Amino acid sequence: MEVYNTLTRQKEKLEPGQPGRVSMYVCGPTTYNYIHLGNARPLVVFDTVRRYLLYKGYKVTYIQNFTDVDDKIIKRAGEEGEEPLDLAQRYINEYFTDADALHVMRADKHPKVSEHITEIIELIQKLIADGYAYNVDGDVFFEVRKFPGYGKLSGRSLDEMQAGARVEVNEIKRDPMDFALWKKAKPGEPSWPSPWGDGRPGWHIECSAMALKYLGSGFDIHGGGYDLIFPHHENEIAQSEAAAKKPFARYWMHNGFITVNKEKMSKSLGNFFLVREILDKFPGEVVRFYLLSTHYRSPLDFDDEKLAASQRGLERLKNSYARLSEALAGTGADDGAAGEEERQFALKLDQLKESFEAAMDDDFNTALAIAVWFDLAKEINVYLNKFSPGGPGASPELLKQAEKLFAVFNRVLGVFKEDPSTGRVVLNENEDSGNNDLVDKLIELIVDIRQQARKKKDWDTADAIRDGLKELGITLQDTPQGVKWKK
Repeated sequence: MEVYNTLTRQKEKLEPGQPGRVSMYVCGPTTYNYIHLGNARPLVVFDTVRRYLLYKGYKVTYIQNFTDVDDKIIKRAGEEGEEPLDLAQRYINEYFTDADALHVMRADKHPKVSEHITEIIELIQKLIADGYAYNVDGDVFFEVRKFPGYGKLSGRSLDEMQAGARVEVNEIKRDPMDFALWKKAKPGEPSWPSPWGDGRPGWHIECSAMALKYLGSGFDIHGGGYDLIFPHHENEIAQSEAAAKKPFARYWMHNGFITVNKEKMSKSLGNFFLVREILDKFPGEVVRFYLLSTHYRSPLDFDDEKLAASQRGLERLKNSYARLSEALAGTGADDGAAGEEERQFALKLDQLKESFEAAMDDDFNTALAIAVWFDLAKEINVYLNKFSPGGPGASPELLKQAEKLFAVFNRVLGVFKEDPSTGRVVLNENEDSGNNDLVDKLIELIVDIRQQARKKKDWDTADAIRDGLKELGITLQDTPQGVKWKK
């Protein structure tokens, strides 16, 4: 398995620090609003990385934080007349609603900044003691020129970064590029006592303290969006390695931007889309499928039509799986004598499994893995098309093998939910079971009315019912055994 490491700017063989175990830290959202699609991409990407590592047999420790102490939270809380930590917790709760809709598994630990002030203060004290940080009347800064490796993640020298960066004007800093580790308390802002006076932590030190607490130095994968490379992750490396005197993380993974009309999605441009709003139009499974349809390091352009295309693609997978399930339910013990068709199908299934793993082993290429999933759906349909009603049946064992492979692909990509008791894929998850039963009964009633029209040779009414149902996504099939329908 190869991973593109931002630190070395090349693909590298994944070799965890502990054989059979992978430790991951992924930067979570700053919780002052509902998450937008740009926030959702790393959540889905690194959830999928985790899923595939689990599939490959690794034991994965997955940490994803919440930044619940930040300037943006304080500003938003002031606008809404709410305590900052209360507002942050409210949006943490809302985060889980959206993450659950996108089938993002809960992390092993979701640390919050507000619960790790002690660890943050201890890390800052260490940096001051070792000469990497300094206190100016209650504000503490990291002195970047004291750390010789600064810039190794972004690949730029300190002077280049200073020339191209928007650096906050602060005359008390020794160097414009020095960054805050601890901010002196201001009236009306949340603060905690420290050796330098009341205050709160800077953004970058928060992630270092939490990652080091739960994973220690030298953990395997640190993930986040491309926009975090500088300054956030660059600063994390500097302060963490200055304190620990050894590498912070072994592999750095960054997903590409989401763009709108080729422009980066951002709040400053006003072109960001909240996941909550998108979920009003499309199911979570469609949004997740769309986010995985492009390789994670590539930019992903957003518009409703691309989501609609993803929805159509999912329907193809659903229809194939539904057909497979129906065929399995109809097979008998005497079905499926071994023949050339069976040997070819069995060979195809083995090849598809290998192709899927090859795609994911190559830096988690979900776009190619999805293409293999469509190939599986096609091969299932081709195989089932070879059997006619009343003739020899399909092999139950091969159908079970195909169903299991479909479920494996889904478990890795996390698109559909699965039944935890059987491992089988669950389609139409968003339909309430009671409503689902009602819909089924209504369709049966409409089908019966159509059959009565056919008996009366009222072909216009029968055709109108069939066409109307088709427009609603319900197809009818007239067979010698009666009418069959499916969504």
